[in-house]
Order: sequence, then structure tokens, then C-alpha cells
Amino acid sequence: MKALVYEDVETLIYRDVPRAMPKEGEHLIRVTCVGICGSDMHAFLGHDDRRPAPLILGHEAAGIIDEGPLKGLRVTINPLVTCKTCTYCLSGRENLCPERQIISLPPREGAFAQFVAMPESNLVTVPEAVPLAKAALAEPLAVSWHAARLALEALEASADRKALVIGGGAIGLAAALALRSMGVPDITMIEPNADRRAFLRDHCGETASATCESDADLVIDAVGFKATRALASARVRPGGVIAHIGLGEDMGGLDIRRMTLQEITFIGTYTYSAQDFRDTAQAIFDGQLGPLDWTERRPLSDGARAFADIRAARVAAPKILLDPWA
Repeated sequence: MKALVYEDVETLIYRDVPRAMPKEGEHLIRVTCVGICGSDMHAFLGHDDRRPAPLILGHEAAGIIDEGPLKGLRVTINPLVTCKTCTYCLSGRENLCPERQIISLPPREGAFAQFVAMPESNLVTVPEAVPLAKAALAEPLAVSWHAARLALEALEASADRKALVIGGGAIGLAAALALRSMGVPDITMIEPNADRRAFLRDHCGETASATCESDADLVIDAVGFKATRALASARVRPGGVIAHIGLGEDMGGLDIRRMTLQEITFIGTYTYSAQDFRDTAQAIFDGQLGPLDWTERRPLSDGARAFADIRAARVAAPKILLDPWA
């Protein structure tokens, strides 16, 4: 099969690799579209020791079961594989499973390929009326759905529902969509890239600014750099909540003194529970998250150029989807 392989720092090669082989309880999925995630970019730049080269990246995918009794079934893929027997899994917090695996991290190759093998329990059936390109957004949308849910659960019931989302990529936009579907009416997005900011305003109907001078009860940091954490610390209201999704860099930015004196809640959020993923997929199918028409599609063979364009900020759309069969 053809795959886009991370060979070394800033080196992606489109080449032949052995076809994915499903194990017992798994299905072979013919990948029809797969998104480029910020974590893929971190690996590409050599910033993620968990993803050593050579490795097939990519974990935001949808496709069609290629063989067996379920052949032809359209599915979106939950890439997080867990043990299902530990305390976390049994309590519905599968994302904290100590044995968790995710495709695009060893030992599981990712979905920047024509085929990927996945356990049946990780597959959600996609209705015929829903394009697989939209279904492939279930993973990044679930990340933000999970963060929005946790943040709202932590916010005092008496607080105003005013939110600030830092970062206008797919995770930030997904956070805004999730918050709105959960009843938050007043959402401002912060995005420094002028082209993307215009895209968010003109194409997605979001309130997007380069800076922010007003405070919010709930702040979602979808970037995770020192500067964005500093902005979150400064703009969250007393008694408010910061939900931190981004993994841009490890240290710096939080104003711990202000968080302590103003009783600000900080929540680190990682991926999603299996129920969050299913709920997000259903929200997509039901149209609760809007038209989801803010993606750009390219052939998988053009993947290296897509990574270069994202790095150079030449992409206005929040998400690029790659097609392994184009």
C-alpha cells in the first residue's frame, strides 16, 4: 500500500510500505480521508520523542471496512485503543488508561496510508447521508467536545457563559462549535494569522480577533504555548475556568499567584472518552456542529507539501484532509 512516512526531522516520503494487517478482533479499513493534526506537525518537526522515525503518522480518519462480514461499512475511527479492564476504562475515562495506545504512536502505525487496522470497538458507523470527509473530523471535534464538557462542568452555575478560545485552528474552531452546541452564546476566538482570522469570520461566522482586552468566565487554550497560557491567565475572570488542550510547549505562562488568589480552575484535557467520541460523532450526524465545510482536501501524495504550507502559515482553512486514493 502507499503511505506517507515520517522518515526524519522535516522529512516525509510518500512510498510503498507493507499493507496493514488486522489482528484478531480488528478490521482492515480503507482510508478515504485523514486529517493533519498539530501533533503530527510536532512529530514532523522532531518535537515529539513518542513518535520516533520511521513512522506512519495520522490519526484523524474515516473510511470503509475492506474485508470480512462488515465489508463496505462506512466508519469513522476512534484512534485511542485502551485495555477496557482498568479502573479508568471501567469508569468511562478511557483516555487515562495506563495501557492506552493511539495510532501514529508505536506500536500502532497511523492512518496516512491507504489502509489501517483497527479494533471493531473503535469504529463508529457513519450514515450514508454523511460524507466521510465530515466523519473524519470526529476525532479533532471530540478533543474539543471533551474539553468543553469538562470546562462547563467545572464552571459555577451562577457564572456568565462568556468564553474565549485561544487558537483558530481545527481544535480551537471545534471548541467554539462544541461550546455553542452546549449553550454558550458569547464566544470570541483569538487567532494571530490574518488569513485564518478572516476565514473564521467570513466563512465560519465566528467572532475572531488578533488580541483580546475583555475577560471571560471560560477560556480554552487550544495552542498551549507560554504566551497563550499567559493570555489565558490574564483574561479569565475570578472564579473562572481555563481548559488547556494545546501541547505547544511544556513550561511557562501560567500566573499561579493570580489563579490561587482568584480561585481559578485549571483543567488539563487530553483526547476524549469513548462516550465523548460517540457523542461527537452523533452531533456531526445530526448537524449540531454546523456544515463543517472549513476543510481543504489534498492528495496524500502531496502530504509533504501540505505540511510545509501549514508550517509556513500559507493555509487559511483550519484543517487539511488528505486523500490516500486521489
